[in-house]
Amino acid sequence: MKSNQHLWHLVLLILCTCVLHACDQPTSSGNEPKVVTPEKIESVDYTVNAVNRLADSYYATTLKRTPETAYLSGVDLPRHDGLQDNSPAATLAAETEVDDMLHNLERIDASTLTGRTEWITHAYLLQTLRSSVALRVCRSALWNVNQMGGWHSTYSQIAQLQPVGTTTLREQSLERWSKLDRYIDQEIENLKVGLERGYSAPKSVVQRVIDQIDGLLALELEQSPFYSPATRDGDIDFASSTRTIVADQIYPALERYRDFLATAYMEGARSELAITANPDGLACYAASLQAYTTLNRSGKEVYELGRTTVAANKAKVMELGKAAYGLDDFVAIISKAKTDPTDSFADQEELLQFSRDTVLRAELEMPNWVGNMPKQAIEVVPFEEHEEGTGRSAHYRPAANDRPGEYRIPLHQPEEQSRGNAEATAFHEAWPGHHLQVAVAQSVEGLHPITQIIWFSGPGEGWARYSEGLAEEMNLYATQTGPIQRRAWPARGMVVDPGIHLFGWSREQAIEFMLESGRFPATFGDQMVDRIAILPGQLTAYDSGGLEILTLRKLAEDTLGSNFDIREFHDKVLENGTIPLAQLRTHIEAWIADNKTDNH
Repeated sequence: MKSNQHLWHLVLLILCTCVLHACDQPTSSGNEPKVVTPEKIESVDYTVNAVNRLADSYYATTLKRTPETAYLSGVDLPRHDGLQDNSPAATLAAETEVDDMLHNLERIDASTLTGRTEWITHAYLLQTLRSSVALRVCRSALWNVNQMGGWHSTYSQIAQLQPVGTTTLREQSLERWSKLDRYIDQEIENLKVGLERGYSAPKSVVQRVIDQIDGLLALELEQSPFYSPATRDGDIDFASSTRTIVADQIYPALERYRDFLATAYMEGARSELAITANPDGLACYAASLQAYTTLNRSGKEVYELGRTTVAANKAKVMELGKAAYGLDDFVAIISKAKTDPTDSFADQEELLQFSRDTVLRAELEMPNWVGNMPKQAIEVVPFEEHEEGTGRSAHYRPAANDRPGEYRIPLHQPEEQSRGNAEATAFHEAWPGHHLQVAVAQSVEGLHPITQIIWFSGPGEGWARYSEGLAEEMNLYATQTGPIQRRAWPARGMVVDPGIHLFGWSREQAIEFMLESGRFPATFGDQMVDRIAILPGQLTAYDSGGLEILTLRKLAEDTLGSNFDIREFHDKVLENGTIPLAQLRTHIEAWIADNKTDNH
């Protein structure tokens, strides 16, 4: 899962220069720029420039207000001393800037941009700005307790990516991390206001975050991720100053936050899982659903489509189970797959090596399925010790100039993990999933850099879900259980997520429904319920996007017949990054029309 839940912001002037230089080039989709008459040239140029100016502004503002975005997106920064201002005043200022950008963007006629990279830029901006405005009803800053990627885990990762090695970089590191205690204290104040106004995270989520912070505090100071800059630099004075900041500022602030969560906050936190327990919860869920999927479907529509898809997947599992085990009952097939003695791991090292072998096997096959094969490498990296067993899922970290992409995996309780599931997850996160997807987007020339810092889960996670099935076409599964298990789970998120938030599903009901898939260990169900609770709508994005990509592929295959090229189709899907699904459809339909015209 590559997930970004908050509004991502701003631009480096050095990159802006490159983008402005490329902005008059046609999109890398291969479509020619729209032909315009002389009297329309002035308005087209004005529109192109207006879109680029707004995108430049959004990019620059984002990286200024939330420089953390750069490290999560593989973007280089000119300085490394910034930290997000999480005060109410800063939030209000950011909202005002978004309102102004959206007002100006909505005055632009996007139809004049067809065939240009600015059409892509406009699509990204419009979706993210509208989502940002719609999501204000959630008041997320007032209940920002998140075990799936909260500030405590994000800053732990950023500290390990903090550039060092020169006097200037050491000074910037000290400047940045000397601000973290104030950030943490502001988080406590924000949560206090949230409780006063009726906003909170569920108690079960709060406990998971407490456990994660306990894991951080239990580390010896030299082992703390916040001490990582000193470990990687070697300067004695810098190490001493870093130690002082961690010992005297960061650890005490973490303890204050942890104690607040365990006492006053836990007492006032909601017991209910559903977002509807918070004020304006129904409106929040609708906004979250649209923001994650980029589709205009109601929760009920998502729920019903999910039920239909789950039923179809179960039928296919029974077909495979009949061939593999001579069984025709879904539960019996899943039980057989789960107890397959060849499907478990003996220890953590075996799980880690199996995952690395799986990723390498997929990489070697990729050139037969994509035309634009990126050069960025990927490594399989185990979780940090303090992350293990805390509810975090395997996830992907994009490559940057100084490091490869990382497929980060938990090695907790390897004997309960399935080889078939390990394969499907590796295909989802690495090749042909997120790593291919992100690396291709990074390699495409001419795209505005906002496409690197804005991530839409619908197309993003949709591609990764599609990749699990594509890997089967590529003959990548080495296990018998992989093809069975990878079908037993998909689309259940489209059912259980609205089930919890809209239709009153209990924790037990949700866990039973998810564990019926058999794809995950018993502890997974409880973890997943809390994930759904804190990220309302996010789990629906995977199959909402995956089903849309499959629909577009079928349309292309049916229309183009023998002229359909799977490598070219994949290139077209990936070349504009995680463009919203409505615009992805427009893009693929235009490619189909061009190929149909060229070949008939």
